[in-house]
Amino acid sequence: MTSVAPGAQTSRLQIFVWTLFDFANTSYSVIVVAVGYSLYFKEVVAGGSGRGDLLWGIAVSISMLLTAAISPVLGAAADFSSRRKRFLFGFTIVSILCTALLYFVQPGMVLTGMALFILANIGFEGGTVFYDAFLPNLTTERSYGRVSGYGFAMGYLGSLTTLLVAMPLYAGGFGPDNLHNVRISFVVAAVIFLLFSTPIFLFFRDHKKTFEKRPSYVLAGFQRVRETIGHLRQYKNTARFLFAFFIYNDGILTIISFSSIFAMQTLKFTLQEVIYLFAVVQASGIAGSLLFGMVTDKIGPKKTIDINLVLWMGVVVASYFVTSKEMFFAIGIVAGSSLGAAQSASRSLMALLTPKEREAEFFGFYDGLCGKASAVVGTFLFGLISYITGNQRLSALSIGIFFLAGYWLLQGVDETTHHNSLRTEGGI
Repeated sequence: MTSVAPGAQTSRLQIFVWTLFDFANTSYSVIVVAVGYSLYFKEVVAGGSGRGDLLWGIAVSISMLLTAAISPVLGAAADFSSRRKRFLFGFTIVSILCTALLYFVQPGMVLTGMALFILANIGFEGGTVFYDAFLPNLTTERSYGRVSGYGFAMGYLGSLTTLLVAMPLYAGGFGPDNLHNVRISFVVAAVIFLLFSTPIFLFFRDHKKTFEKRPSYVLAGFQRVRETIGHLRQYKNTARFLFAFFIYNDGILTIISFSSIFAMQTLKFTLQEVIYLFAVVQASGIAGSLLFGMVTDKIGPKKTIDINLVLWMGVVVASYFVTSKEMFFAIGIVAGSSLGAAQSASRSLMALLTPKEREAEFFGFYDGLCGKASAVVGTFLFGLISYITGNQRLSALSIGIFFLAGYWLLQGVDETTHHNSLRTEGGI
């Protein structure tokens, strides 16, 4: 029997605990953003039609814009104070509480429904900044892709598990007698989020660093972000990637936000069929994350992203021409495998390009300024086109331009220029 070094055991335990948070927070994303609440808000709270698309797009855009505004500053503050776990805890609790409070949103409560969702989404999206920033400390550069893939695979497993638990609650659709059950599903998501996010706060510790004490770490965060922006020309390669990510991630987040709405309104899926569709998408996401995680370590994250952006272009074109539910299930399998792969490879490339000791700050730009602000344009555009034309197929097709532009911009990124050489080039 081969013995395992204590350090290796600790590393494996830390990686497992880290991936459990992915399992936890995807219960929120699948029930609130992708399936349950997005449909409940459009069909019940906002009264359906293109108006519901527009209001949902506005809510998503506002939450992403606010997250984008605060994430880089808070990320820098977390780096400076060595308190990134505390920031993660604060954002997570906000998301869990507001998700549970969605239970009280009744038909016609548009402003309350939007406000609670915006707060919950800020908590969820803001927390990913600090969660992702732990990745460079968990493993070596050659394993970023694999470990990142493990996280996304665990996330899709969490989504699938949550869907299976919530499925009986959606059996009656949005009929008046079943709205109570639909609202209970939001509480279920909050409970799963709480239970499986707890281990990271119990077993993770912030890395001890010596920093000069400041009266305000948030103010220090502002100052540090200003310095980073002012010296961004010294991180040109990272800046190129962030811009490309900003564009193509807009398309990905828009599809996540509107895919269930598209299935139900354009293809006449029942609520139960939407649940089955997303169960299939999550299962393919698990396979895609694991497979492309290994592929990323073999061919590099940039080529992996290239492959998946081509697949995404095919997805939006196929969605424009789709004529049957069976065909949309097939599209969903491709989208699911590409979703986990593109996000995992993007996180790996960002970890590769991130300067040491500034992980949370740079992931604040990645997850916050670029990752969240990117969702402002696409979601608003989808909702606006749907509202004006009444044609969601045109809205879906318009998202293709984000993947095409992102692919073109990504070709200027050199993944061989990693953070060690960045520091020798004059990084701050």
